[in-house]
Amino acid sequence: PTATITMPGYSSDRDRGFGVPRFGGSRSGPLSGKKFGNPGEKLTKKKWNLDELPKFEKNFYQEHPDVARRTAQEVEQYRSSKEVTVRGHNCPKPIINFYEANFPANVMEVIQRQNFTEPTAIQAQGWPVALSGLDMVGVAQTGSGKTLSYLLPAIVHINHQPFLERGDGPICLVLAPTRELAQQVQQVAAEYSRACRLKSTCIYGGAPKGPQIRDLERGVEICIATPGRLIDFLEAGKTNLRRCTYLVLDEADRMLDMGFEPQIRKIVDQIRPDRQTLMWSATWPKEVRQLAEDFLKEYVHINIGALELSANHNILQIVDVCHDVEKDDKLIRLMEEIMSEKENKTIVFVETKRRCDDLTRKMRRDGWPAMGIHGDKSQQERDWVLNEFKHGKAPILIATDVASRGLDVEDVKFVINYDYPNSSEDYIHRIGRTARSTKTGTAYTFFTPNNIKQVNDLISVLREANQAINPKLLQLIEDRGRSRGDRRDRYSAGKRGGFSSFRERENFERTYGPLGKRDFGAKTQNGAYSAQSFSNGTPFGNGFAAAGMQAGFRAGNPAGAYQNGYEQQYGSNIANMHNGMNQQQYAYPATGAAPMIGYPMPTSYSQ
Repeated sequence: PTATITMPGYSSDRDRGFGVPRFGGSRSGPLSGKKFGNPGEKLTKKKWNLDELPKFEKNFYQEHPDVARRTAQEVEQYRSSKEVTVRGHNCPKPIINFYEANFPANVMEVIQRQNFTEPTAIQAQGWPVALSGLDMVGVAQTGSGKTLSYLLPAIVHINHQPFLERGDGPICLVLAPTRELAQQVQQVAAEYSRACRLKSTCIYGGAPKGPQIRDLERGVEICIATPGRLIDFLEAGKTNLRRCTYLVLDEADRMLDMGFEPQIRKIVDQIRPDRQTLMWSATWPKEVRQLAEDFLKEYVHINIGALELSANHNILQIVDVCHDVEKDDKLIRLMEEIMSEKENKTIVFVETKRRCDDLTRKMRRDGWPAMGIHGDKSQQERDWVLNEFKHGKAPILIATDVASRGLDVEDVKFVINYDYPNSSEDYIHRIGRTARSTKTGTAYTFFTPNNIKQVNDLISVLREANQAINPKLLQLIEDRGRSRGDRRDRYSAGKRGGFSSFRERENFERTYGPLGKRDFGAKTQNGAYSAQSFSNGTPFGNGFAAAGMQAGFRAGNPAGAYQNGYEQQYGSNIANMHNGMNQQQYAYPATGAAPMIGYPMPTSYSQ
């Protein structure tokens, strides 16, 4: 038998660069699928026959007499004051007080314990729509109360369905992009569902499967899940979605950003098509619009705030234009000011996991009470860090975008964008971690010339929120426009006034300087190279005029005219040059002279 020799440090040929890559990616191109496969590939698309499915009710809304009495003008005035924009047919009037929603008594008791004074804008308009059984899209800034906007109608919906039987899956499914958001939703759901004797669970990756499977097997009416872990359980037969009639897609834009669209489609294929679907998003890009068209039927679109990209107006946004090397010093000075405040809970957002670890280590070494969180941390460590942050034991949290959504801490006062995010949508989500509900907050952003692609979007967000705009941001736009103009000049080959090649331009600049083409063209058009302009006291100008070269050219003797002018102007200089060449300018040292420098020299010099 032939022995297989394995090089030290390598377990196989694959590790030395041969064969299939370790993590499922092909050497050049898309994923090969041999390691992880296609998520949900074992799930087959169900063929639904609505005639055979049990009927269910989804319209439970009874308009309160106070709501019915409001005129169209009063409704429009309320929507305008709250910046509520509604599109779609048969949209009910908004409610203004909690009692107008006609929620069950035990739900109202929990609301009263929370000391809420009135519904938020998205709740006021969203509750009547959701209770009416309509599909809806809610576009609202973070911290606007959207979690209760879909959870309380879900409880009403569940209360009107038959009880769960053994082997049934959830009636309400909430899909969330991150485990942090899923846990936040579960905390809210647990409080209200407990009052209504309903069971809820939260399933997400990074945690043991056993307890989650036990919850599902015992039966839960509400399931909050991240797409990956839910698909694992569906493929393994640990749960099913046959009873699901109320579907929520929370932060749909974030789920698409994270690449969950294939998983979402696989999951939705397992749910009966006559379900009620509610989609929630902080932004409304074309990808989210397409998802809504595919999953929702005759939906009502509710937008809170401006229709364009918008941030929470309760946040003071301060942008500091600087370079990367200045960030650390600026951050320390900023933290010194923030930590002197009584309310100083701060989130610092960075771009990469490595930057998160490095910055956390550096700040802790300098004595700052900072902790870091990113996607490579274990779930146990992440939970511990968030708990320390929430209770103020470590008031500085350094995080990547994995925590920018779903991190719901009420008293975050400051957000610092150490690294500007890849999109203005992520910027809005990041700064939305402060000024939750009706509170105020401050967001500081370090913006470098490397972020120039996002400058226009950032300025639009600032203007929409009536924020002061740093003049340096506007200067970046001007500088970019100027540099684009220079590039057009540099590479305008074949155009009027352009060079036919890069080499031609290089030769021209070597002769006339980098601005030669532009100056030469301008001066030619302005008559700067006329005979009069050269007779201005400069040697060449005087020689040009005195020699009568212009007259010689006109007389048809250009060679003679140029020769005369050249000799008159430079004759004496040429004579001096020839005389100098005939003289010995530098005398050789005498024989035996001591060398001037400290390394061996020849003992004699040739004369």
